[in-house]
Amino acid sequence: MNDPAPPRTPFPSRGGVGLLASFRYAWTGLIHTVVHQRNMRVHLVSAVLVGLVGSGIPLGLAEKVTLIFCVLLIFFAEILNSALEHLVDLAVQQFDEKARLAKDAAAAGVMVLAFGTVVIFAALLVHNWSVVLNSGPQIARQVALGLPFTACVTLLVLPRSRPAWVDVAAFVVAAVLLGLQATRTASSVFTALTAGLLVIAGAAARTRRREALGQKKTGSSPVSHQT
Repeated sequence: MNDPAPPRTPFPSRGGVGLLASFRYAWTGLIHTVVHQRNMRVHLVSAVLVGLVGSGIPLGLAEKVTLIFCVLLIFFAEILNSALEHLVDLAVQQFDEKARLAKDAAAAGVMVLAFGTVVIFAALLVHNWSVVLNSGPQIARQVALGLPFTACVTLLVLPRSRPAWVDVAAFVVAAVLLGLQATRTASSVFTALTAGLLVIAGAAARTRRREALGQKKTGSSPVSHQT
């Protein structure tokens, strides 16, 4: 007779059910991807630049929708890529060529979307080049405010050890710069998108700091997927 299979350990309770709990779990997954995936951090900073361009240059509705859809699609693909990597690592405990190919294929899908977004973005700029030329003062203002804003967001998502006040200062300065941009924005939708990206960057910095404190208490080393 075959020995009975050992009972499976039940999944621990997640501490909440319902719609609000689902949103909280989804938010946790998003922030975890930003904290632990280098490419997601690159996509986030690139999305900030897209948001700054969209709020500085008057674009048509179709062009706005296209850019926003491209940004969200890349985020979606990168999150799925991260989930697939975790699943493969969980299922395969040693090197397997098929597991590597699965990860490479998922990464290739994200890369194709990223290149496609760059092409679309360039095509929109070329198509609206006359608008760009006539928006000199607005573009100059966006550059003056947008470059330090982007630097603050980049600092927030960088996986480097730093004092807590640095993250707080970067978030506050970025919020002030965004408020100044919002007073003369060409698109409140892109301004709102940029604000959401700032919130994500701030949450990622907070989560990384909490994880670092937890690792110091347990004596474990940090784990970050740089793909």
